[in-house]
Amino acid sequence: MTEPPSHGVSLREATSVWARIAALSFGGPAGQIAVMHRIVVEERRWVDEGRFLHALNVCMLLPGPEAQQLATYLGWLMHRTLGGVIAGVLFVLPGAVSIMALSIVYALYGQVPAIGALFFGLKAAVLAIVLQAVLRVGRRALRSRAQWALAAASFLGLFLFGIPFPLIVLGAGLIGFVAARAGSTAFAGTASPAEAASLLGDALPAHTRDRRAAFRIAAICLALWLVPVGAILLALGSGDVFARIATFFSTMAVVTFGGAYAALAYVAQQAVESFHWLSAREMLDGLGLAETTPGPLIMVMQFVAFIGAYRNPGDLAPLVSGILGGLLATWVTFVPCFLFVFLAAPFAEALRGNPRVVGALNAVTAAVVGVILNLAVWFSLHTIFREVQPVRVPGLAFDLPVLTSLDPAALVLSLAAIVATLRFGAGLATVLGGCAAAGLLLHLAGYATG
Repeated sequence: MTEPPSHGVSLREATSVWARIAALSFGGPAGQIAVMHRIVVEERRWVDEGRFLHALNVCMLLPGPEAQQLATYLGWLMHRTLGGVIAGVLFVLPGAVSIMALSIVYALYGQVPAIGALFFGLKAAVLAIVLQAVLRVGRRALRSRAQWALAAASFLGLFLFGIPFPLIVLGAGLIGFVAARAGSTAFAGTASPAEAASLLGDALPAHTRDRRAAFRIAAICLALWLVPVGAILLALGSGDVFARIATFFSTMAVVTFGGAYAALAYVAQQAVESFHWLSAREMLDGLGLAETTPGPLIMVMQFVAFIGAYRNPGDLAPLVSGILGGLLATWVTFVPCFLFVFLAAPFAEALRGNPRVVGALNAVTAAVVGVILNLAVWFSLHTIFREVQPVRVPGLAFDLPVLTSLDPAALVLSLAAIVATLRFGAGLATVLGGCAAAGLLLHLAGYATG
């Protein structure tokens, strides 16, 4: 048996905490990062603010869902590879189970109004959680005028001008690197007294220095990812629906820098127009399910694959085919995430004290605050208004709310959740549970909630 970790957090305790985080991780990456930050940094004090943001910055630079990768990274920091696997799998599990169950209901019975009402209430709670994350992370991460300016530029670039997310992050990193190289302290950051109180501390855990183990684990992840894909292609041929699911979502796992938001348009286009797995309206329904269930937003890919396989079952029963298709998409989407984190994390930790790397990642931190603010605005528009009008003119690309589509119930519920969270410090479970119950009550009272 190995000795207990020096930080004093047992693997059993960590597992229960990661399960709690997973169950409360609603609202896409912004909401999930907010939940993780609140529990891991503020409540449990496993890591300090600087280490959390360093890990987040690294995950932002990797392809795949950044929130799930952040959980994997932090789990690895605390309890080696097993801790990372447990944190990453638990983060995905509630969403995978929820989306699978709802996909089955959707395929067999169509939309269920009561479920929509429940999710309607949860959206209001998530909006409050995301807003709280913007305020807390921004207050602690933006420590210079240059960082404030970069955060503002990041938000405007995403919200108004439609600049691709990877360009925002890479550009910010380059600005920070060049500034640090030139001797500027604009992105150097400063330590705060609260950051010294974390259980993990500032030292580099011994297991983070083992580069051989990193390559060995990465090789195992690579085999777990590509061997099933190769076997499906050899057994069924490239034209089979399962082969298309395996290759298409494997490709998406490699190119989805910036998480699901960066990939959804392309996934929708291919699934609807090229593969004809589902309609555009059904794609939006799937996105709605993914936005309002726990886990990564990229879990919408499980819904897409489920419907595609359900409608192209071959010799299998449609339901069996759909379930297998959904599970296959989930496997090839998330196994690469573990590969990327376990391979990159040891090198990222070793470079944590390098001034140029610190400058680059602190600049990315500033950009990430702008990204979270953009997600908060985007989420609020789609929560409070039933319709938004895309504005596309030369040089500008943003969504404008249709004022006549304002949802009074959503507005009141969102304001109540924000007041409960920011003014009275209500807990996550209280806010989520209260808003979900309010959504159901509004449905029973005859209000349109969805």
